[in-house]
Amino acid sequence: MIKVGIPRALLFYSYYRIWKTFFEQLGLETIISDETNKKILNDGITRTVDEVCLPVKVFNGHVASLKDRVDYLFIPRIMSVQKGQWICPKFQGLPEIVKYSFNDLPEVISPKIDFLKSRNKLNEIIINTGGLFTRDLAVINRAYLLATMEYNSYRTLIRNGLLPIDVIDKKFGLLKEQQERPKILLLGHPYILYDKFISMDTIKKLRDYGYTVVTEDSFDEKTLSDTVKRHNIDMYWTFGTKILGSALYSVEKGDIKGIVYLSSFSCGLDSVITEILERKLKRQGDIPYTLITIDEHTGEAGVNTRLDAFVDMIGWRDRNESSLSTLG
Repeated sequence: MIKVGIPRALLFYSYYRIWKTFFEQLGLETIISDETNKKILNDGITRTVDEVCLPVKVFNGHVASLKDRVDYLFIPRIMSVQKGQWICPKFQGLPEIVKYSFNDLPEVISPKIDFLKSRNKLNEIIINTGGLFTRDLAVINRAYLLATMEYNSYRTLIRNGLLPIDVIDKKFGLLKEQQERPKILLLGHPYILYDKFISMDTIKKLRDYGYTVVTEDSFDEKTLSDTVKRHNIDMYWTFGTKILGSALYSVEKGDIKGIVYLSSFSCGLDSVITEILERKLKRQGDIPYTLITIDEHTGEAGVNTRLDAFVDMIGWRDRNESSLSTLG
């Protein structure tokens, strides 16, 4: 059976369900790389230039762990996933970043996904990708239909209170438990938040403190987009809209105890978003906020200390003083 490798990195946590189902319905075997670990990180670092951000280094590490086990690698060239908005440039050049980092790759499947103006070419993308393995259009269309249904089911579970990693780990029992706890909003790119190794398992840490963790995936995309527009912010980046929208919307609702932002060092988008967010939070509310910047040298002890102090501050404010400004 033909094997297609899907790296467990970057947009894996957003779209893996649709990719995996589509290829399997075409009769292929999908091989997903293991969860990020020290070896995967080190393999990625040695194969990537220093200037590239941590998530891309990790992606190359996952490619290294897959390349000798599969016949194809699925690395789409993602330009835009929403009308009128761009996605980070690293996704646009990802196939080349990978190809020039390795000398012995299997064939790379890299369809161009660009919904900046419309989704009119989606059918062409599906047929061209499926056409690599079958000429039967009915089989390809059925595979995509089932993949879409699987993806919609995945998104429904997330909208009901689970996070992508809960669905992946099949921890459906968390749903009721999470609804009964105070909330902390965890911001950042999904490929950082849901990668337990990169994020130092921040989601679990915050849950162990007794909080429900919500992320941008917990909200409807239109709600986030409308919130950003209502605040007169011109945002051309999909991740920027989601991060800012979820923060501002949560502050307006007033149902969160604090905001933690996990940022990757050298991320150009984060450098802009964090500045906008801090200014907005200073003006609009008294929600505790902390920014934690991580790279391949970040130690877990430092992250633990920051989270300990942040949670202690929330508890102190609840007990003693709730009128302090967001940033002190």
